[in-house]
Amino acid sequence: MERKGIISAGNWVVDSVKFIDVYPRKGNLTSITGVDEGLGGCSHNVLADLAAMKSGIPLYAGGCIGDDDHGRMCLDACDALGIDRSNLVMLEGESTSYTDVMTETSGGAARTFFHYRGANAKLDASRVLACRSNARIFHLGYLLLLDSLDREDAQYGVEAARALDGLQRQGYETSVDVVSEESDRYRKVVLPCLPYTDYLIVNEVEAENSLGITLRAADGSIRFSDVEDAARRLLSLGVRKMVVIHFPEGGVAATADGKCCSAASFSPAREKIVSTVGAGDAFCAGALYAIHEGFSLEKLLDFASASARFNLFSSTSTGGAPTLEAIEAFLNTRSK
Repeated sequence: MERKGIISAGNWVVDSVKFIDVYPRKGNLTSITGVDEGLGGCSHNVLADLAAMKSGIPLYAGGCIGDDDHGRMCLDACDALGIDRSNLVMLEGESTSYTDVMTETSGGAARTFFHYRGANAKLDASRVLACRSNARIFHLGYLLLLDSLDREDAQYGVEAARALDGLQRQGYETSVDVVSEESDRYRKVVLPCLPYTDYLIVNEVEAENSLGITLRAADGSIRFSDVEDAARRLLSLGVRKMVVIHFPEGGVAATADGKCCSAASFSPAREKIVSTVGAGDAFCAGALYAIHEGFSLEKLLDFASASARFNLFSSTSTGGAPTLEAIEAFLNTRSK
């Protein structure tokens, strides 16, 4: 049977956004004036964005959640979106991963994050390889935020590489995303995975940290030619088919057969942006759909950028997710 569809496995997170007047100094008290709760994490966001497109391609969820109300919230969300959640495992005695987001309502709405790894930390290679679906693409994310998959492996360097190799042997095309963090772990965790990765979709910060380079000039401007070189370097380090690097100003896509393309983004005026939360996942979802459907590199970048653009008009991770029809209508308007 021909493989079709996308499975996304990895981080499932409940974001609890708590609104406060101002973040207190250590030892002091502040009042919470409101609470907003919603789902986040790579797996949820990518699947929710893909489901919103209403393209009809099969979607599958994978990962670990806790046997708690937050875990049932994840299952209910999959059911509501028409996502097969048979590979989303509820672990007894574990708590679903969550992030407390302290959002100041004065002084520029600064946010402070407190993240609990929870059940996500239990997703290891054996659980990844136990996932069963007829999907063509298996998307895994985020590396650096999945404790068991990030740990050292004597044969593969890191356990995630073992999982990705096994997935390819099962017939999947593998896709990888990475979380942005300030650390020196990128080369230790990410590089061993590249030879078992068909599609690497990362932002410019993640590409920089993986390669130990700088892609922005002293004035903060992005250097498209350097990003293209970075994509080619990641291919030379083992990525089998395609590297996509995205950033607020645009994106770059390069393939193992020597093709390379760059394009500016469709970002709206700064004052029209409600939030950038989830924009990277929205770009990733657009890129995965484009890969699945065999789009050209040029259309892939435009399609993914349009997907991310719609997300910028919502305060939540996936609230602005557009339909396939809306993305195509926007692109048709832009091309006239």
